[in-house]
Amino acid sequence: MTQTSQLSPAPIKAGRLEIRPDEHAVLADGRHLLLTARERDLLTELARAGDRILTREELHEAAWGSPLRGGDRSIDVYVSRVRRKLATALPELEFIHTHFGIGYRFQPLPNSRSHPFHTSATGA
Repeated sequence: MTQTSQLSPAPIKAGRLEIRPDEHAVLADGRHLLLTARERDLLTELARAGDRILTREELHEAAWGSPLRGGDRSIDVYVSRVRRKLATALPELEFIHTHFGIGYRFQPLPNSRSHPFHTSATGA
């Protein structure tokens, strides 16, 4: 076994989503998801954090390698793009959740928009 293979990050699996950091690849149902390098870096950092909420500052540092400047909304724009691409590939799941005033958290959950009504409350 080579030194490189020992240091390769393990794939991150979240249901039908697989992130392969060592290959710079993200797969949804086994198909490559077209993400920019920054989009992929943001998604990877969020997934690596598990259930922990990452601040916008932490995400900016991870993807850009520099501190977040005041008023910079680039993280929000990129998170929105990643969400859109994930929703297209796997519409029944939501992966990135906003915690207002804090940051973002990665956790695959059923898409609340696909079931807008609580059936037991409506009698349906």
